[in-house]
Amino acid sequence: MKKKMLLHSCCGPCSTSVIDRLKDEYDLTIFYYNPNIYPREEYQKRLAEQQKYVSLIGLDIVVVDGTYIDNADFENHCVGLENEKEGGARCSVCFAYRLDKTAQYAKQNGYDIFATTLTVSPHKNAKVINDIGLKIAQKYNIEYLVADFKKQDGYLKSIRLSQKYSLYRQNYCGCKYSLHN
Repeated sequence: MKKKMLLHSCCGPCSTSVIDRLKDEYDLTIFYYNPNIYPREEYQKRLAEQQKYVSLIGLDIVVVDGTYIDNADFENHCVGLENEKEGGARCSVCFAYRLDKTAQYAKQNGYDIFATTLTVSPHKNAKVINDIGLKIAQKYNIEYLVADFKKQDGYLKSIRLSQKYSLYRQNYCGCKYSLHN
C-alpha cells in the first residue's frame, strides 16, 4: 500500500516533473497553498494551471486549494525583508510559512508524509528548503520527504512537460517583492 503524500505545489509547471517522479510511489494529493503570490489574479491563474495539468495527465490526483485569503499575513511575516534578493532571508520565511501550513494540513487530514515542489527550481536552495521541512516535520510529528527535484534533469523535464501541455510559466517567483528582482 502506498503512503499518502501531501505535496505542496508552488505552481503547475513546477509540479509536472515532481508528480511524474512521485506518482508511482505515493498516493498523491496536491496542496496548492501560496498566500505569497501577488496579485490575487496571478494566484488564480497559477491555481488554474495546476488544476489543468492534473486534469490533462489523467491521474486520480486531487488538488486542494489551501485558500488565498489575502497575502497581508504573508507580508506581515516579511516586514524588514522587503528588499532581500530572491534566495535570501525573505525566501526562507516564505518557505517556512507555506511548509508549516502544509504539514499542519497533512497531520490534521491523515497523510503519512509531506513534500514540496519548491526544490525543482534552480533558483531555490534545496538544502535550505529541506532543513526547514525537517524542522517543521518534527514540530508536527509527521514525515517529510527530503528531495532535490531539480536533480536528474527535473527542472529541464518540468520545462518540457510545461511546453507539451501548454502551461503558463510565470516570470517571477510569486510575491510582489520578487517582481523587481
